[in-house]
Amino acid sequence: MGHGLADVKSVRENTPPSSEEAEVAPAKGRKRESTAKKVAPPVADAPTSEEEWAYEVAHAEASTDLAPIVGRNLRRLRTQRGLSLERLAKASGVSRAMLGQIELGQSAPTINVIWKIARALGIPFSALISTTAQTGTRLMRSQQSKRLSSHDGKFVSRALFPFDEPRRVEFYELRLAAQATEAADAHPPGTMENLVVTSGTVEIDRGEERHVLTAGDAILFEADVAHVYRNTGNVDAVMYLVMTYAETVG
Repeated sequence: MGHGLADVKSVRENTPPSSEEAEVAPAKGRKRESTAKKVAPPVADAPTSEEEWAYEVAHAEASTDLAPIVGRNLRRLRTQRGLSLERLAKASGVSRAMLGQIELGQSAPTINVIWKIARALGIPFSALISTTAQTGTRLMRSQQSKRLSSHDGKFVSRALFPFDEPRRVEFYELRLAAQATEAADAHPPGTMENLVVTSGTVEIDRGEERHVLTAGDAILFEADVAHVYRNTGNVDAVMYLVMTYAETVG
């Protein structure tokens, strides 16, 4: 996703450039970014300083065992493309310091951050969280699932597909906390989202459109404009999303 999701965000959506460059210094177990010179207009809603750190680091309940996997994949894919951390930071809108922490496996990034990096590298979301390819029947036990979370833990995505072969379709389980909202940027042209709500009530805003879905309702829409998922109820909402791309990814 996404995002992509948060919406949900596409794994291939293009990210506008960001200019933030920052250094990380330890401070009682947390990293703080110093004031950086702006060389280009920042992303409109990009947080800074301590807000940015909270925004970029996954909630404590997110899968920390993904951190080394994402780190190894990020370093390999970045170096294959001949990109420095600084150039990738400008392309993705994720700070240079955070990218460095992710590559070292010292930070578990949020769903939002993984999407931003994937967009900037022009790769599917799953390429950053994939492990060794396997063949034959694949059984993915719920208790062994890798779950990605928003920074506040109110939005959680679980991929229900293997990550190691090219595909045009991805399948996700999404959970959105009561009264929570998750925003998604526009995906590449031709991307379709087919979503069904299995529990709770969810509002979906797509551009000027607004649709209310309750348990059992489904929706199919073109995801090439910004969209928002909003849980208007008092219980967590559960959704299943099939995302289809115009071209094969992976």
